[in-house]
Amino acid sequence: MKTVGKDIIRPDAYDKIIGKAIYPDDIEIEGMLYAGVKRTTIPYGRVLSINSEEIKKVPGVVAVIDYKMIPGAISHGVIFKDIPTLVKDVFKRVGDCLLLVVAKDKASLKIALDNVKVEYEEYKGVFTVEDALKEDAPILGDGSNILYDIKVKKGDIEKGFEEAAFIAENFYHTQMTEHVFLQPECAVSTIDDDGKINVYVATQYPHYDREEVAKCLDMNEEDIRIINTTIGGAFGGREDINPQCHAALATYITKRPVKVLYSREESVISHSKRHPMKLYYKTGVKDDGKLCALKVRIYGDTGAYASWGMNVLRKSAVHATGPYEIPNVDVRAQAIYTNNPYSGAMRGFGAAQVPLAHEAQMDILAEKLAMHPLQFRYLNAFKVGSVTATLQELKSSVGIKECMEKLAQIDNIQLDKDVRE
Repeated sequence: MKTVGKDIIRPDAYDKIIGKAIYPDDIEIEGMLYAGVKRTTIPYGRVLSINSEEIKKVPGVVAVIDYKMIPGAISHGVIFKDIPTLVKDVFKRVGDCLLLVVAKDKASLKIALDNVKVEYEEYKGVFTVEDALKEDAPILGDGSNILYDIKVKKGDIEKGFEEAAFIAENFYHTQMTEHVFLQPECAVSTIDDDGKINVYVATQYPHYDREEVAKCLDMNEEDIRIINTTIGGAFGGREDINPQCHAALATYITKRPVKVLYSREESVISHSKRHPMKLYYKTGVKDDGKLCALKVRIYGDTGAYASWGMNVLRKSAVHATGPYEIPNVDVRAQAIYTNNPYSGAMRGFGAAQVPLAHEAQMDILAEKLAMHPLQFRYLNAFKVGSVTATLQELKSSVGIKECMEKLAQIDNIQLDKDVRE
């Protein structure tokens, strides 16, 4: 209790305010090279040719690196290693990395990347969850376009709806969301005299980063150091690998310090997004105002690669009921592959999307009952002893009714005392 309820000074605040905080792009080392990647410009296809030999001749270019030059694993990922570090042949989204170019200066790097020419064979893609679930859809995952499928059931859903006096049945959808953290991705790598690789990066998972870089370079993890710099925002968008492997690979090959810095456009194209979701909700309530049944179907567009799709849709399913007691529940949530930007971690991890649906349903049902929406929520809210749809008994730290009582006082709303317990 040394900090709860007290004004605490953030230890890094002063350095950030006066500009002393060190971000990756603040790091400059004598003899540093600059690297960047050429990315795919169409969402689905196969690489037929790249003019790599021509790019090697561009003044200032030190190295042109493709997948064949990676000494270890050529792909990465937080759960499944399905995201290409450098594309071998088939790619599945706009923004996949084709070629890593290393140059003496930023100007030479830009000229080289601008002159990379790629010949593609374009494939028919899928860009909605509906199209991805069709029988004739191209398969983007491992034998299926469904990455993950979870069911949560409690009670007797048919009986629950038979008991309902009112039913609200609606479709909702949430949009893809970009993290747009202030500091674009950047990594600086160096090599020690004994061959150990150091990567300076703003990251949320330094230990995972070390594992991924070690696998990419086919090195022992103890020979890789990830040095976490000041982080200019993250919100989940720095959980997947971005410039780490590329910077380390460039240093491994050139034996020189290397910096990789994304533009804002490249940052938006490259990293994961919040899952756009389509949500079907059917909610039943008795005439006494008690919820009696909930049927939910959630379709999450996980994009071209898995990332955290399994975890996100699992949390959506678990939180689909909201903070309400519902005796009969039937929930199914699926993470579905498409050729859209891949979706992964973002604040709330799947629990942020479902409130749009379950709270809209509460308002609709409260109106049908001619009951104040706060009163309706209070009547059905979790309390100590409540059992969730996953059969978890809530034994402590259930403060939602107390919160509602405070709100009612502020807005001069009279809650019915008969429903407090």
